[in-house]
Amino acid sequence: MPHMLIFGFGYTAKRLANRLRAKGWQVTGTRRHASDGAIAFDDEAAILAAMGEATHILSSVPPARDGSEPVLDHYGEAIKAASLEWTGYLSSTGVYGDVQGAWVDESAPIGSGRRKARSEADLGWQTLRDDVRVLRLPGIYGPGRNPITRVEQGKAKRIDVPGQVFSRIHVDDIIAAVLASFDGPAGVYNISDDLPAPQHEVIAHAARLIGMAPPPLLSLEEADLSPSAFGFYEENRRVANGKAKRLLHWQPQYPDYKAGMAALAIGLVADRD
Repeated sequence: MPHMLIFGFGYTAKRLANRLRAKGWQVTGTRRHASDGAIAFDDEAAILAAMGEATHILSSVPPARDGSEPVLDHYGEAIKAASLEWTGYLSSTGVYGDVQGAWVDESAPIGSGRRKARSEADLGWQTLRDDVRVLRLPGIYGPGRNPITRVEQGKAKRIDVPGQVFSRIHVDDIIAAVLASFDGPAGVYNISDDLPAPQHEVIAHAARLIGMAPPPLLSLEEADLSPSAFGFYEENRRVANGKAKRLLHWQPQYPDYKAGMAALAIGLVADRD
């Protein structure tokens, strides 16, 4: 039976685990503290035991606030020595920094933006083993975590920065990419949809889907964002996904935010009925 050990049992990882278990896989997850069936990250004996049984290892753990890479620091040597069929790391397209709205593919330089620690982690995973797939992800949305719910809750802001676009990806398309990468070559892949778009257009579309008036359009200064949220608007890029399509034979089920949010809106109606 194939067995995946997942470091960082968060939003995307739990949905991946459900998909794998439905296919007959064994899945072990880690969290900072043991909960929801996941083992504690610092329970070295349990993790090394799981690693000894694992055929696949995935990390979705971001760098720590001090810039360190927890998984590589604590378990990198053990992962390097493990007998595995596949190793994966969920990285971020933030490694590309600001390119003033240009398209970036996997050949673009990394490390120039605000996420230098993420870039170092990305490179660290690339060089850890010969079988590593690094999947670089933009903004993630899906059930329970999307513009529609933020509009409903009154938490959405429409922010207009002229020329600014963001790429995004539906969580189920990330899962499909992970599955596709099992049979694809090792390497780095951008996993994004086909339509980078301004944030304010996405929020307005979400509001229209549920029959609500869009929030007012604000300037960046009027939005009163936290420093971390403000940082997103200091970078502007369009993420190209052609390599994943060519080499992994992956196609996003939701090629743009309109398709993704239409499915989410249908799900919301079904849940309420």
